[in-house]
Amino acid sequence: MIVRVWEARAHPEGFADLMGWICDIAVPSIELHPQHIATEVLSSTDHRLMVISKWRGNQPMMFVEPPGHLVDLKPRWRDYALVDR
Repeated sequence: MIVRVWEARAHPEGFADLMGWICDIAVPSIELHPQHIATEVLSSTDHRLMVISKWRGNQPMMFVEPPGHLVDLKPRWRDYALVDR
């Protein structure tokens, strides 16, 4: 299983719009993928939004970049694998 963590910081005035884009467009576009397991969306008080998605296999699907006028910092993502302990 792969866990993909995607994060972006919104312009303060664009926070609600970026959250709407994530919840209404980005996340639904990946939830249909057969390897998708689950996705969570988190927000912080400093206008950051994080999407954590879990995938079967090692090729998680990407969603498109958000509209540029909504983000303060370019989104970034990292993939993680579970550690056997």
